Amino acid sequence: MTEMIDPFDRKVSYLRVSVTDRCDFRCVYCMSEDMTFLPKSDVLSLEELDRLCSAFIRKGVRKLRLTGGEPLVRRNIMSLMHNLGRHLKTGDLDELTLTTNGSQLARFAGDLAKSGVRRINVSMDTLDPDKFHKITRWGKLDKVMDGLKAASDAGLEIKINTVAVNGFNDMELDEMLGWCGDQGYDLTLIETMPLGEISDARADQYLPLSTVRERLSKNWNLTDIPYKTGGPARYVEVGETGRKLGFITPMTHNFCETCNRVRLTCTGTLYMCLGQDDAADLRAPLRASEADELLESAIDEAIGRKPKGHDFIIDRDSNAPATSRHMSVTGG
Repeated sequence: MTEMIDPFDRKVSYLRVSVTDRCDFRCVYCMSEDMTFLPKSDVLSLEELDRLCSAFIRKGVRKLRLTGGEPLVRRNIMSLMHNLGRHLKTGDLDELTLTTNGSQLARFAGDLAKSGVRRINVSMDTLDPDKFHKITRWGKLDKVMDGLKAASDAGLEIKINTVAVNGFNDMELDEMLGWCGDQGYDLTLIETMPLGEISDARADQYLPLSTVRERLSKNWNLTDIPYKTGGPARYVEVGETGRKLGFITPMTHNFCETCNRVRLTCTGTLYMCLGQDDAADLRAPLRASEADELLESAIDEAIGRKPKGHDFIIDRDSNAPATSRHMSVTGG
């Protein structure tokens, strides 16, 4: 077992894999309503994704998260989950998990648990059915609620991810925090990120989480704790519920100094930073040889140029994104 050390002496031990750019929602901060998706011929097979993930695990990845798009709309995705679960059994992988919009959980929660998944992140921005449909464009809240129940029944630990959107759910976050406490869920709040062209004005959407925390502190006892999951969130404990509340703040508090992760797309493109366009093509070396020497060399070269941090800025004049790719390409 080796380790991947980047130029700033950070150990890369966390891989996020977007298994598809497709999704059954069209969330307004993530996608345009009329999206053009990748042709299927460009997308890696499930066997190729397994081989890539396994190469990263041999090189020191201890945590693997599958994302999308919506990962559970990928055909036969459970075969990949079951195959990747073998690395948990050998002890080469500490955690296999995924981020989902919850729409398919009622169908797959039991199989996820059987694959070795112990906790999941569910993206959910409002408890109001009409507003839920508005922000997701296509989603139905009752279907997600059924999925959450199925996940709980399967023994999965659930964390709710909520993007704080100014003028949309900013006045609901108190309610969301209380509901998560009642359900036994942790909650993580996320600042909207300037990725990809969308129809709405980002400057109007943006809500700094420093403001959100100040508002929440009026009704909740929030105590900073050193808890870490391997991701970028900073956590507090909610005194009234005993649950954790996380803050992911790429805009107001740059979390890059402790970054331990890279992101792989469903086409085999490796992004060393969510907020930078520099990337490495791993599909070519993957398909060039049945052996993994070329692939592992390409991974080493990519990690060797991982940047110190991202350059997220919301441009109020041009409304231009920091990067041209949508969040669905590299995964939430």
